[in-house]
Amino acid sequence: MKIIKFKDKKKFKYIRKVNIKNLILKISIGLHDFEKRKKQRVRFNINISTNSNIKPDNNNLSSIVDYEDTINKITYLTKGKHHELLEDLAENIFNLIFKNKIVNKVNLKLEKLDIIKNTESVGIEVSKKRDE
Repeated sequence: MKIIKFKDKKKFKYIRKVNIKNLILKISIGLHDFEKRKKQRVRFNINISTNSNIKPDNNNLSSIVDYEDTINKITYLTKGKHHELLEDLAENIFNLIFKNKIVNKVNLKLEKLDIIKNTESVGIEVSKKRDE
């Protein structure tokens, strides 16, 4: 009798993302003097892609990105200081999120909601990916 060995093939390739949609915080941001005196509403939309080879484990929370913790850290970051540019704020958020080693990529959209009349919002979109 001949024994046949099957190669262990993965049936699926996962892409795992954590989404934070329409987080609105009142923060101190902007170059102009009037922006430095009064906080303004900023909308955050964040997509965090994680390492698909790490299986989520109920007993090991470092196997996931905790969206509540991420929101709390962003809230703390924005309360702590004035940011002159959305781009500067974005870099600080990237630094915060990429501390988690399972994060591969972050897409970030930041929008000022009340700064320009006749617009719903103005802002930036930035993506950053970890070097492989």
